[in-house]
Amino acid sequence: MADYKVNFKDLKSRVGIDDIAYSLGYRLDRKAGVGRYIELVLGDGANRRDTIIVSNPRNKAAQTFFRRDGSKGDVVTLIRENLDSFFVTGKNEWQKIAKVLARFANMPEPEYKEDREYVNLARTSHVFDKSRYEVKPLYPERIPKIFSQRGIADETVRSLAPFISLIRDTRNENFDGYNIGFPYTEACDSTVKGYEIRGMGGYKSKAAGTNSSSAAWVADLSGGNNGLVKSVFFCESAFDAIAFYQMNRAQLSDNIALVSLGGTFSDGQITGVMERFPNARAFDCFDNDLAGR
Repeated sequence: MADYKVNFKDLKSRVGIDDIAYSLGYRLDRKAGVGRYIELVLGDGANRRDTIIVSNPRNKAAQTFFRRDGSKGDVVTLIRENLDSFFVTGKNEWQKIAKVLARFANMPEPEYKEDREYVNLARTSHVFDKSRYEVKPLYPERIPKIFSQRGIADETVRSLAPFISLIRDTRNENFDGYNIGFPYTEACDSTVKGYEIRGMGGYKSKAAGTNSSSAAWVADLSGGNNGLVKSVFFCESAFDAIAFYQMNRAQLSDNIALVSLGGTFSDGQITGVMERFPNARAFDCFDNDLAGR
């Protein structure tokens, strides 16, 4: 299939500022009239949070907006200001904006050659090869900065350090350092079946050949007394699980397990984990966004 090239001019001709604004909860201020300009407001009365004045309401390609404080822009500006509201993923801000525009234009979302090459390469690795990776423990006295950047306290990291590793891919020619590795295990087998990997700059990946169909990251806080675990908290990622633990630590006992499914969700992962903890209840801690739902 040919590469899908991002043509912002074409996308902008199909998506108006008003389309984006209405989706964000803005509403037409009818008292301001409808003509060459319309006013769109976010919130009501004393709770009004924003007002934008949109030009050319009947011509999407020509629409621009301004505020009375002097700020102004086009549809890309408005998307950029509210990017977190659209729950899109991408390697950078512009890829995310392109995806939002494509969705509103009912066009295929942009595909990127390097992503397809990565997927094709990953298909050649069906089995996790532990010899490819250098792994060392996470030392509680030398906690990587990535945790504090994500709001994770040192105390939280120290509590979960036994379930976290530092990992280096010996075949990665672009990065020779260590990332954070969350080891995947399967049912009652302690053999590592792969790693969920996170690094600086938003880097996320999985070790080649990671078993994501029946293995998961499991932090058993019972000290290995599987039968004592009463609650298992399933999350989308290890960082989500750690954040959940930090926020609720005062209410949680040691008879719990934190689980990351690493962005996947398979029956094998769920049944394997619950087989490990036969006396526990499962709790869904997925985000309330599109991916989580």
